[in-house]
Amino acid sequence: MSSLQNKIDFALVLRVRNANPNGDPLNGNRPRTDYGGFGEITDVCLKRKLRDRLQESGHAIFVQSDDRKIDGETSLRNRAESGTNGLGKDAWNPKKSKKDETAKNACDKWFDVRAFGQVFAFGKEGDASGVSIPVRGPVTVQSAFSKEIVGVTSTQITKSVSGEGDGSKRGPDTMGMKHRVDSGVYECYGSINPQLAERTGFDDADAEVIKSMLPKIFENDSSSARPDGSMQVLNIVWWRHNSKAGQYSSARVHDSLRNLLKEDGSFDREALSQALPGLIPEIIEGF
Repeated sequence: MSSLQNKIDFALVLRVRNANPNGDPLNGNRPRTDYGGFGEITDVCLKRKLRDRLQESGHAIFVQSDDRKIDGETSLRNRAESGTNGLGKDAWNPKKSKKDETAKNACDKWFDVRAFGQVFAFGKEGDASGVSIPVRGPVTVQSAFSKEIVGVTSTQITKSVSGEGDGSKRGPDTMGMKHRVDSGVYECYGSINPQLAERTGFDDADAEVIKSMLPKIFENDSSSARPDGSMQVLNIVWWRHNSKAGQYSSARVHDSLRNLLKEDGSFDREALSQALPGLIPEIIEGF
C-alpha cells in the first residue's frame, strides 16, 4: 500500500473531573499547570496512552511501558537488536548495515516508530559505537491545555502502615499527599504530514488506526489518580485535506475549532463545518 496521500489535522477535546491527568514529578506530582494556572497534559503523556491502546489492539510497539512489556526485553537496545527483521546487532553496526535499511526495518516492524519517529542512539561500547539513527515520524501531537484556569485540590492521606518499629508510632513515610483537578476541559491538536509519511511507510490504514484509537485514549488507563470515569474524551475532530500539501495551514485549521470551543467543551458544529470552505471536518463522539 502507498504512503499517506492526504494531509490530516485533528483535535482532541477532553474533560477531567476529580483526577490528576498528568502529575509533575518535580512538583510533588501535582497536576501540571502553566504559569497562568491553566492545566496541561504533555504530548509525551498523550503519546504514552496512545502507544498503550495501540499495543492492546495488537500492534507492535517499540517504546513499551515497564508494566506492559510483552517481549521480555530488558532495554530498548535489546528490543531494537532483536527486532529489526532478524538482523540483530549487525543492524546497528555501520560496517555491516546501512542506516537507511535499518530505519526502514524498524518502521516496518513497530507502529509507533513509523508514526511518531524514534532516535536509535548508542554509546561508545560495542559494535554500535557512536551510532545514531534518527527516524522522523509524520504524526505530531501537541500538549493539551485547559480552556480555563483549573482548580487543584490537595489532600493529605495516610498510606500503608510502616513496616518498621513496634507499630506503636506512625512513621513519616505513612503520610502523603494526593492532588486532583476538580474540573476542567482540555483541548489538544495534532497533524499527520504526508511528506514524512513517505519516509516511514505510514499509510492511510495507519491513519485510520490513529483515528480509531483517539476516542479510546483513556480506556484501561484507570488508577488511584485517575479513577474510571474521571477522564473523558468528548469529541475528536478530524480534518482530511484534498492533497499532500493541504488546503490550509495546520495553524488555521486548528484555530477554526479553537475560536469556537467553549469552556464546557461544546462548539457550534455547523459553524465549524463552514469555517474553512472545501474542508469539512469529521466529528467523532468520545466513548
